Amino acid sequence: MDQAILAEGLSRRFGTLLALDGADLHVAPGEVLALLGPNGAGKTTLVRILTTLLPPDGGRAFVCGYDVTREAAAVRRKIGLSGQNAAVDGYLTAIENLRLIAKLSGLTTAAARRRTGELIELFDLSAAADRLVRTYSGGMRRRLDVAAGLIARPAVLFLDEPTTGLDPRGRAAVWEVLEGLTAAGTALLLTTQYMDEADRLADRIALIDAGRVTATGTAEQLKAQVGAELERRPSLDEVFLALTAGRST
Repeated sequence: MDQAILAEGLSRRFGTLLALDGADLHVAPGEVLALLGPNGAGKTTLVRILTTLLPPDGGRAFVCGYDVTREAAAVRRKIGLSGQNAAVDGYLTAIENLRLIAKLSGLTTAAARRRTGELIELFDLSAAADRLVRTYSGGMRRRLDVAAGLIARPAVLFLDEPTTGLDPRGRAAVWEVLEGLTAAGTALLLTTQYMDEADRLADRIALIDAGRVTATGTAEQLKAQVGAELERRPSLDEVFLALTAGRST
């Protein structure tokens, strides 16, 4: 498998709104690609297409070599997903949520128990593991939701703004987990609003604006590109603004 994710010319329209306009990107196994862009740029639409939740109007995309449209079931067996809004059930405990997802993912009862215990500990939820999730803070729900996306040890993980709402300690804990995953070979596509998150985690950064990927490179490459115009070393925030035409995030 040359690429964990490959998208070529993806387009998607919602009525008169062109959400994606020929978007291209690729992610290698074990690589972290941070997808940055203003609100409404097409980040979430792109993630939804790559995770088989939304069909494209044009172009093609493959995850682990499987076509996201024609081989959606095979794609789903290879991926994990944590979206912008926590998808866990508030009327179940953390343990019940994770065991349910594990069973739906095909794990045996013993494997589900074992994997649930690992993730509860990894995401520092042990003290609240038997509490109903509706009593959790927003940050605790977010950590549980990310944990749920890791149940089946996915080859490719999609995280749509995974640390939004987390305090600095919670963000650092999630970063540490993600770094361990990618070191073990998991490919990660991450959308984020945090420049420091992209700078720390990403091997490469893709900037998307008006439905098109406008620039791709390492943080240093993008800083050098913009710095040549500014005649000084820019911050990643300045790179983002310069390469997305200064649109609001």
